[in-house]
Amino acid sequence: MAKYSVLKEAFERAGQGHVFAFYDRLSADEQQRLIADAGEIDLAEIGRLNRTLVAQSGAGVVGVNIEGIAPAPFEPLPENGGDAGAWARAKAVGEEALRAGRVAAFTVAGGQGTRLGYDGPKGTYPVTPIKRKSLFQVFAEKIIAAGKRYGRPLHWFVMTSHINHAATVAFFEQHAFFGLDRGRVHFFRQGRMPAVGFDGKILLETQSAIAMSPDGHGGSLRALDRSGALDLMEREGIDMLSYFQVDNPLVRFIDPAFIGWHLMSRSEMSSKMIPKAYAGEKVGHFCTQGGKLVVIEYSDLPKDKQEERDAATGQLRYIAGSIAIHLLDRGFIRRMARGDDALPFHRADKKIPCVDAAGNVVKPDRANGVKFEMFVFDALLFAKTPVVIETRRADDFSPVKNAEGLDSPKTCAEDQRRQFARWLRANGATVETDATGLPPFEIEVSPLFGYDEDSFADAWARLAGAGRQPAIAPGLCLEA
Repeated sequence: MAKYSVLKEAFERAGQGHVFAFYDRLSADEQQRLIADAGEIDLAEIGRLNRTLVAQSGAGVVGVNIEGIAPAPFEPLPENGGDAGAWARAKAVGEEALRAGRVAAFTVAGGQGTRLGYDGPKGTYPVTPIKRKSLFQVFAEKIIAAGKRYGRPLHWFVMTSHINHAATVAFFEQHAFFGLDRGRVHFFRQGRMPAVGFDGKILLETQSAIAMSPDGHGGSLRALDRSGALDLMEREGIDMLSYFQVDNPLVRFIDPAFIGWHLMSRSEMSSKMIPKAYAGEKVGHFCTQGGKLVVIEYSDLPKDKQEERDAATGQLRYIAGSIAIHLLDRGFIRRMARGDDALPFHRADKKIPCVDAAGNVVKPDRANGVKFEMFVFDALLFAKTPVVIETRRADDFSPVKNAEGLDSPKTCAEDQRRQFARWLRANGATVETDATGLPPFEIEVSPLFGYDEDSFADAWARLAGAGRQPAIAPGLCLEA
């Protein structure tokens, strides 16, 4: 009761006392849920956001300032004109950092598989062509393999959400953590923010629950701090986190060349880019603005900018597409989580089911409120000497986002088969493929056999040396 009284008084002082309007009608369990929701809310922060994002903007779309933007520079791959010597040096520097245990993996995994027609955390979705391994298992095997290659087991930080935390942890338990050391896998929840109406009043989802939503992938930085992950990193001598999203099984998150570029550039935050496949591809654009590196979302970059081409080469000027793969320094994350340079919130006008003043549930047919979210790429604006490097789409990016069509389980499985066939052919095997590099049958390579082209080449050579190279045939599955 004391906690309720303190919270109620604080909410009333902040002009949000209506949150407890139905408290006396609730059961004891419902009252505790409402108190728990209210206890998560930073009322001063909500007041500030109401003043800066809600009251100032009013209902409607909030624009993004693109004045003075220009295409961002990046380090091209050697095959595209990059300095082969510099790439080799970067790889060596990155390998040394991995051997020293300075890098950990960080997966943003708060989403559900709803858009895939799948009931469960997205990371539990099966993606490999033959074994149907989950996204989490693919990442776990890459971590195990990299730890063996560099002689230093890696830590793995996994950010879940309130919706999927219990199910995610249970999935790891059911699969014995896929062979990982449980003490090196760290789960924590993403933060949440309340939704507000256009008048700034916090919305109730039901009489006993506040309308809460995740605080965006940018919220990962303060979640790392609040969870104690940064303190653990410091104790373990981990300087950098390799950030990636859970929906992309191709991602090379243990990439020594990328790590090396980050270190050689003395960068606080580094990113990978892919050349856009076409002008209107739905990826963020790396740009500069006022001398700072920024990412402009495809929906915010005018069509004429997206289509602008270099007069001499005919290449798209805004060609550097963001694929949400970053390296972040531990100290930089702490500064962004606690300091004056904290990430800004963005406003998103949404249709938010809520209860009215009488306690009746309302399902609006148009936007009736605001959700607040942070974007991790906004941190680039505050990072010292950020660097962007080019990567091959075929090596690093084939997300599973949609049930059908582009970025679907089908396209992702095909991209995995293309990658496996490419590795085999690069090492002397004869593999039939179509014009896109896709073999006409299913094959699969476990990350425990080879998680990138170098480790695959080493493993394939060992088979050759032992006279045990298998026939390239339908159903070929290379395991450790």
